[in-house]
Amino acid sequence: MLKSIHHIAIICSDYEISKRFYTEVLGFEILAENYRSERNSYKLDLILNGVYCIELFSFPDPPKRVSKPEANGLRHLAFTVENMEDLINELALKNVRCEPIRIDEFTGKRFTFFADPDGLPIELVER
Repeated sequence: MLKSIHHIAIICSDYEISKRFYTEVLGFEILAENYRSERNSYKLDLILNGVYCIELFSFPDPPKRVSKPEANGLRHLAFTVENMEDLINELALKNVRCEPIRIDEFTGKRFTFFADPDGLPIELVER
């Protein structure tokens, strides 16, 4: 039986840009960083608040993934936040622009979206 989500794997087009984005902009901590010479690929293990969350991979010339219009498959990555405005303002200072805040019609919770350096949609949901 399944117990929990173990991690999310993300393939980026520019390793250094994505590494800075996930660590310096979003605040993930590096658990481990490995270079796999046989694949010409980095694997960066990232944790958030002590919990293993993301494997960030680099591969030579990865194909683009369709995100918009909404395509079949994984849609986005979502994180909970305590204060939406505070985080939106913090992201803006780091040149990350969020969409206008919306209200989920079913849960009544406020949410917004922004994109990582490769256009991966990331959602913020207020607790």
